[in-house]
Amino acid sequence: MSFVKHLECSRCGKLFSHLQLQNLCTACRSPLLVRYRLDEIRRGLKKSALADRPTDMWRYIELMPVDDEEDIVTLGEGFTPLLPLHRLGASLNLSRLFVKDESLNPTGTFKARGLSAAVSLARKHGVKKLAIPSAGNAAGALAAYGAHAGLEVFIFMPEDAPAANVIEAHVTGAHVELVPGFINDAARVLEERKQQESWFDVSTLKEPFRIEGKKTMGYELSEQLHWKVPDVILYPAGVGTGLIGMWKAFAEMEELGWIGSKRPRMVVVQAQGCAPIVKAFEEKKDSAEPWPSPKTFAAGIRVPKALGDFLMLRILRESKGTAVAVSDVLILESIYEVGSREGLFFAPEGAACVVALKKLLQNGWITPSETVVLFNTGSGTKYLDLIEKAKG
Repeated sequence: MSFVKHLECSRCGKLFSHLQLQNLCTACRSPLLVRYRLDEIRRGLKKSALADRPTDMWRYIELMPVDDEEDIVTLGEGFTPLLPLHRLGASLNLSRLFVKDESLNPTGTFKARGLSAAVSLARKHGVKKLAIPSAGNAAGALAAYGAHAGLEVFIFMPEDAPAANVIEAHVTGAHVELVPGFINDAARVLEERKQQESWFDVSTLKEPFRIEGKKTMGYELSEQLHWKVPDVILYPAGVGTGLIGMWKAFAEMEELGWIGSKRPRMVVVQAQGCAPIVKAFEEKKDSAEPWPSPKTFAAGIRVPKALGDFLMLRILRESKGTAVAVSDVLILESIYEVGSREGLFFAPEGAACVVALKKLLQNGWITPSETVVLFNTGSGTKYLDLIEKAKG
């Protein structure tokens, strides 16, 4: 049984039916959010009941946009470990430093969560062809979940996307087109062709269900911290779906009575060579300008313009958070530091959070007594060619 009430525009509040697939709001072209009958869920589901459920993201099925388990297209995504970083923390005088390690998801990144949810709903509604523009990891995830669901997948990636992503998309049967430029250029090519080709567009935030998959990171994090939230979350954000999803999850959990009103201070981490959200935050703007000539080997956050920029900036201000840009040189150093101290091979995006953490400790924005969670959004093994190139 689905507890979905309707879809709601994140900007103008216009309501839409959840019984048919939707892309953006028809009134203002903004992302849609799934809203639930949380009062009914609260009466029927106690958080203690989760203890006996499978350890994947679908343990929160009442809070997901599916009618029953038969709708789900899954490869075992979610409930990734929350690991204490004892040695790294000790070097920084932090006693409660953790990483939510998303590299253990299918296809090696957090993108598995959102694409599991999106493909599940697309298949339920009879879609046969899915298309996506991607910096890399979302492409690999859609290719895998599309193959598992028996759907045809069309992928558009920048020419310099990580080799691992291109190979995995080919291996899992997707149609792959490499596009000169950046992810925005890949999105433009898809947009020009999707109507003629009868593709359903699962671009980030252009359909509402990838957020629902990503929000489960917030549910898991709270459950793993015994239904508390950390003081600070550092999150590498390109398009920001995970940030938006987790913020949504915290609001839902408070309404369910599972957590209190406390929220983490949210930190957006970007690369100095592509930092549109950092710039907009520092300039106190409500939206970000496109970043000219984006450059960083952290491919997942090389996004010159994000559709949900206004949502990210809103979350930063509501949470009393901040935004930090870090250099590629220090990102590379942090990959090796975390590897040698903790035995974890962070993706460049996750390593960027380590650099930002050091900056925020140095200026006193984070204090040693606080509980801090970094997000490592993927495995460094998916970036071998980019890491070697960055080493020079």
